[in-house]
Amino acid sequence: MDTVEIQRVVAIEDDNWWYRERRAIIARQLRRLEGPPGRAADIGAAGGGNTRVLLEHGWEAIAIDASPAAVELARLRGIDAYHGDACYLPLSTGDFDFVMALDLLQHIPDDRTAAGELARVLRPGGSALISVPCDLSLWSAHDIALGHVRRYTRESLAEVVRDAGLHLDHMWSWNVLLRPIVKWRRHQSTPQDMERLHPIVNAGLRAVSMLERYLPVQSLPGVTLFARAHRPEL
Repeated sequence: MDTVEIQRVVAIEDDNWWYRERRAIIARQLRRLEGPPGRAADIGAAGGGNTRVLLEHGWEAIAIDASPAAVELARLRGIDAYHGDACYLPLSTGDFDFVMALDLLQHIPDDRTAAGELARVLRPGGSALISVPCDLSLWSAHDIALGHVRRYTRESLAEVVRDAGLHLDHMWSWNVLLRPIVKWRRHQSTPQDMERLHPIVNAGLRAVSMLERYLPVQSLPGVTLFARAHRPEL
């Protein structure tokens, strides 16, 4: 993600339905973890919007991003942020209780090395939360503009997670209900479609997205795949 795109995300993420509901997903997953908050790393953190969720839940969290501009933006927001390549993380082995890589792996040609780095920095028993865009039929100019090199299937994401030495605990789809609208929008829009929505539209989209919390649709095709995994105990 380039500097302009990162700045655009930072400008809209506090209000935008997509970013708000994704932060709600992070919060729910954190509440599922056993034990008190510990050390966490947000890999591919951009401006640190998701890192703030970790901090709000009591975690000692750092942000890592390959973009110096993203690191600077995160630091300006009071986040402990560092420049680093996801395939060569500047982090100690087995030093973290939780790592997060949201919408990261699709940018990296060698996604298996990046996933292996997530596993390396986790302590035995530590957990990871990963999200990726799914389904090649949704591929559009949006993917190209954001620097994606792939979209995933459930099988391909599970293979990457397991090859990294992580145990896959749960995988689910997100934005199932809005998938038809997203597919239509992505194939109609210009590459740069990251824009501030009308408040009524934004509220409506968030309401539909929130409805998925209560419906049994997570096994159906969506727009994004989430995976929760952990590093096995020694």
